[in-house]
Formats: sequence, C-alpha cells, structure tokens
Amino acid sequence: MAAPNPMVGSMEGSLLNPAPPVSRKTFIIAGILVTVYGLEELSQSARRTACLWLLHPRLQTQKCMGPLAAACLDHWNHHDESQEIGLVAVTFDQRNHGTREVDPLSNEAWRSGNKQHAQDMFSIYHGTSTDTTLLMTYLSSYIFPSSDREIVSNLVLGVSLGGHAAWHCLFHDSRVSAAITIIGCPDYISLMSDRARLSKLPSWTESSPPGMRFLGSPDFPAGLLEAVGMHDPAAMFLGKPDHPVREIIEQLPSVNEQAKFLPLLKRTVQGKRILNLSGAADKLVPYKCGQAFVEYLKRAVAPGSWFSGGLYLEDLQFDGVGHQMSPAMVQKTFRFIADTLQQTELATAPSASKI
Repeated sequence: MAAPNPMVGSMEGSLLNPAPPVSRKTFIIAGILVTVYGLEELSQSARRTACLWLLHPRLQTQKCMGPLAAACLDHWNHHDESQEIGLVAVTFDQRNHGTREVDPLSNEAWRSGNKQHAQDMFSIYHGTSTDTTLLMTYLSSYIFPSSDREIVSNLVLGVSLGGHAAWHCLFHDSRVSAAITIIGCPDYISLMSDRARLSKLPSWTESSPPGMRFLGSPDFPAGLLEAVGMHDPAAMFLGKPDHPVREIIEQLPSVNEQAKFLPLLKRTVQGKRILNLSGAADKLVPYKCGQAFVEYLKRAVAPGSWFSGGLYLEDLQFDGVGHQMSPAMVQKTFRFIADTLQQTELATAPSASKI
C-alpha cells in the first residue's frame, strides 16, 4: 500500500512554505541522532521551557519535520508568553528509518511484499514511543548542561506513523501533557483489519464471515495480539473485539467497568490534552478505524459523565483531505500549541511570595 509523504500537502499555501529561519543543533543521545530546533531563539528571561517532539511518517525521516518545527517555533515566539516560557522542538529518525534503517522491506506493507507488516509497523512505532521516553529523560542534560533552564512540559506531535506513536506517548508517559495526533490511529487492531481486508489477505477472505481468522493468524500472530493488548490505547480499554471490525458502543460502560477503568484513565491521561486531526477522505488511515475509541473517550469526558473534566479532547475531521497534513491542520496545530503553552505558563509560574 503506497505511502506518499503526508507532509507535502502542509507546504502548499501554508506558513511552512518557505519555512521561517530557526536555529538547529544536533546531539547524539543514547546512540540516536537528535535534532533540536530553537535553542538560540530562547528568551534570556524564559527559564522554563516546553519541548515539542515531532514524530515523522512512515517511509520518511526526521528531516521532513523540520519546516513544521520551524513554523511552530516561529508562531509561539511571536506570543508575549514566550518571554516567560520558551519552546524548543525535537526530531529524530524512527526505528528502521533514515540513519537507523537496517531493512527497507520491513517498512513496507503487505501489498509491497512484507509478510510481517503487522509485526513490523507496531513494533517500530511502539519503539518510537519508547525512544521518546528515553530521550525525554536525558534531553535536558544535553541541551541545558548548566541547568540554567528547566523543561516543564512535553508535547508530542506525530503524523501518520508518528501519529500512532504519539497516542502511545500520551498514554504511557506521565511527562507528556499534550498530544497532537495527525492522521494517526489509537486502535491498531481496527487499522490493520481494515488494511488486511483491502489487501485481500487469505487470512481475511477465507472465512465466513470474512476476517474471523485474521487475528491470531501468521498475518497477526497471537504474540502480536498480546503486545497490542498491553500497549495499544484502544486495546487497553476496549479489549480484543469479537470481530476485527470494532463496533462503536453507544452506551456508557457499566458501573463495574467504570470502577475498573477509571484508575487507568486517571493514571494515563488525567489532566492531559489531545488534538486529533483526521482527513475525512483518508483511505490509508481511515478515521473510522479509531472512531470507536475516540467516541469512548468523548463519552467519558462529556459534561456530567464518569470522567468529566479529566481530559481535554478535540477531535476534528477535514472534508476532502486524504492522507496528508493539510494547511488547515497546520493552523489548528499552531492554535492548540499556543493554548497548551499558555496553560503551562499559568500552571508552572512561580507562586507569589507570601507576606
């Protein structure tokens, strides 16, 4: 299944073309080549800093995220609050991509001859989430070795494969306060089931009804199901579906289910923010694949519901947009980052001196 660069659409008619000039510096952290944008632009008065982690699409490299990093920094640096809380952006190559590539076929889909597509893609972007957590632990010691600044907030922005990883980062690292998930999916079983159907895999077609033998087959082995159950956001809360096409559950969870999942929601996303941006015409990562879980979250955080106020979730679809980051998505991203950092500035401001 072809995967053209989703970042190309964001360049047309947007602030990414041309990208505003911004400083960048390369570090080698834990053996990973890491690019940090915006260090030289930090205000001298901004001792508190936020970090925006940008995770690139499948078959691309960290380089394609550079224009977006520059534009996000330029937009924030023109805010008055940037004098109080600075912003830097970080990119790195996902596993088996760019400088870390060891096998090109492992990045491809079933249709391109990769029989282990399901195992490869999930393990790669799960690894990206793990790498983000690792780099988050050590970044400040590299970029602020004199400890003159403090990283007080981490935002993760991912596109396509990076969007899948961004969902993982949000749910598995307490230091991530916000995620911008762009044409990504929080439900791996639904996503790959849809892709298996379109690819007409025998494990999908040779059952009645179709798809009943897909999960647990060599195309989606039991060991992968186990890993997905531990790390995939939808699987953590909705479990393994009876049929690979997950249905949207309209009713609220039972009292017993709420008691079971409320501690998990509090541990993973309490007080966090999500901006989920999808193309309504996206055929590679259709919105419907993640819809059951997104709707689950929406119902949980609705006013008066069982997790009301626990999470800010903004879910937007863009008509006529396929598998790409559109200029309108770029503008929504700027606004969400600014709103998040303004809240961070208030939450982390030194308390007034007591008299």
